[in-house]
Amino acid sequence: MNKQELIEAILANKEAGIESKAAAGRALDAVLDAIAAGVKKDGNVQLIGFGTFAVKSRAAREGRNPLTGEKIKIAASKTVSFKAGAALKGSVAAKKAAPAKKAAAPAKKAAKKK
Repeated sequence: MNKQELIEAILANKEAGIESKAAAGRALDAVLDAIAAGVKKDGNVQLIGFGTFAVKSRAAREGRNPLTGEKIKIAASKTVSFKAGAALKGSVAAKKAAPAKKAAAPAKKAAKKK
């Protein structure tokens, strides 16, 4: 699902009370901006039942240039991680059907030698 499809889903939810694509887009942008600001300010944003966005620190490390194989230093950095909440995990698990087992393909017959 991309951003436009998410806006359509928000618009389709009649309980939200949003009546135009523009309003749905503004609402989505406001939520995303608030999450970004909260992670930047507090280091994490916890949405009970959905999940938690948190800042993770990566230590400096040594890597390799894939073209030359030369060792390079990779600086320490920060990134954002997301850990899904129990309700989100449960809804994904409930919708995911068990994969059907494929029947084994019949064995090929050996060619007769003359």
